[in-house]
Amino acid sequence: MNKDMQAVRIYLNEADHVGKHNLLAEIMKILHDQHRVHGVTVFRGIAGFGTKGVVHSSDLLRLTVKLPLVIEFFDEPATVEAAIASLGDLIPPGHLISWPVQCRVT
Repeated sequence: MNKDMQAVRIYLNEADHVGKHNLLAEIMKILHDQHRVHGVTVFRGIAGFGTKGVVHSSDLLRLTVKLPLVIEFFDEPATVEAAIASLGDLIPPGHLISWPVQCRVT
């Protein structure tokens, strides 16, 4: 049996902050503490670039770390919509995508 769910991906980099706080940590706190969403995973990329075209990659010669991160989670559509609303202005425009999925429950 399958259950209708919603999946979300949020694209960031390790250097992203909100105020003095790490953006990844803030997002994880909201997803865990406020919404208790299912299946949160964070992927760390080895390279990537965004709309500005600046390539960020793992390199021994660079001391700063700005590698790409992808936060992926899923839950029931109402929970996902509430979580997205709570994230509000934390996520830059165009950095969050979502789509309907089927979750196998039996």
